[in-house]
Amino acid sequence: MPLLPALQDATAPAAAREAVRFDEVSLSYAQLAAAADATAARIAGAGRVAVWATPTAQTVVAVVAALRAGVPAVPLNPKTGERELAHIVADSAPTAVLASASDVLPPALAALERLDVTTDGTAAPAGAGFPEPSPESPALVVYTSGTTGPPKGAVLPRRAIAASLDALEDAWQWTGDDVLVHALPLFHVHGLILGVLGPLRRGGSVRHLGRFSAEGVARELGSGGTMLFGVPTMYHRLAEALADPSASDGLVKALAGARLLVSGSAALPVHDHERIAAATGRRVIERYGMTETLMNTGVRADGEPRPGTVGAPLRGVELRLVEEDGTPLADPASIGEIQVRGPNLFTGYLNRPDATAAALTADGWFRTGDMATLDPDGYVRIVGRKATDLIKSGGYKIGAGEIENALLDHPGVREAAVTGEPDPDLGERVVAWVVPADPASPPPAAALADHVAAQLSPHKRPRTVHFLDALPRNDLGKIMKRSLHG
Repeated sequence: MPLLPALQDATAPAAAREAVRFDEVSLSYAQLAAAADATAARIAGAGRVAVWATPTAQTVVAVVAALRAGVPAVPLNPKTGERELAHIVADSAPTAVLASASDVLPPALAALERLDVTTDGTAAPAGAGFPEPSPESPALVVYTSGTTGPPKGAVLPRRAIAASLDALEDAWQWTGDDVLVHALPLFHVHGLILGVLGPLRRGGSVRHLGRFSAEGVARELGSGGTMLFGVPTMYHRLAEALADPSASDGLVKALAGARLLVSGSAALPVHDHERIAAATGRRVIERYGMTETLMNTGVRADGEPRPGTVGAPLRGVELRLVEEDGTPLADPASIGEIQVRGPNLFTGYLNRPDATAAALTADGWFRTGDMATLDPDGYVRIVGRKATDLIKSGGYKIGAGEIENALLDHPGVREAAVTGEPDPDLGERVVAWVVPADPASPPPAAALADHVAAQLSPHKRPRTVHFLDALPRNDLGKIMKRSLHG
């Protein structure tokens, strides 16, 4: 099966169906195929191409063109700093950069041939066609965030993309009738693979908001949208909008009428789950994935939406929890590191055989670095990253996530993050970073500690509380805990 079957036949009945919409720019499947083929003809035979991944229809055309031509695409975050961008370009060695004619490109890309992408397909060669590459051929090289060194390029084969999207079709009953709404960046797995290639593989539609807003969500879901993808920051803003006494009935009805509300890229705090459910009667479901593994788990459309969990392993994905020495966890209710195996995995890190070998076990399990517990029915509860969210204090293993959720239940807390810091007595002590609901009158630190102790247990209480105006976040809304220092 081709990776994007709906684009193979421009004469098919679905050819006139809207494929993508960005503000006033709308492309049918026939128009997208023609525009992509015009660009694909220009890059055929290239080794790799970079894509200046702005939230525009031109980015979709560029990526689809690369997929049609069988040329690996390297999506570039337009907000990346000059030094990091130079590293990515040197490491991936693209022969050209695809961009919109209106884009102003930074000096780090000056040495690359520039190919301007348009949404006009009139320049496509008559009868243009491209053979479908092998399932193992690389489709995308997506660079990781680089939290532990320079970003690494994860090579994602066509096989992994197809396997993940088909597993989500099974889990979410995703069809060509679905219209996906989102405002996610297009240089990352969430926005590009799930948010664009997902609808295109199903023969459905995607409406990209360009910039996230509650008004945009209400407008698009209220006019035919069936699914919403977002990150916790976006759902937090929706929860805030719903809590406003002047909230429009349109937003409530739009969210209530959506077939699926899906959150990913980080844990959605339980209190935001509950606020959205109380206002709309609709629960957000979560899924869990990584750049290197694409999608691993997800709450099914016909399953139980359970706040604090990311569902069970998707079809074709094996998942296990292991001890620090790599042996399988004897008690799945205790905390262990997630390892996964299946057709959804990447091929490896570009130019980094050492990093690839370190990430994979001898029998093919990927070491995620994420810590979790398993519910009796197989639902996964992620407690955080091994490096930043697993706190070893007084002989206990403590997950930062449950303390964060407890803090968010306090009326005086708007946002919260929890880290561990060295302690001569406990090994590590629990440290809370809090954005108060009322900056002029933050709750006493002792009251917050007592609140956590009462909800969870005394050894999980924060020993130190720092108050901030805002938590540091990246483009996907993830809290950058490495930026938090006492």
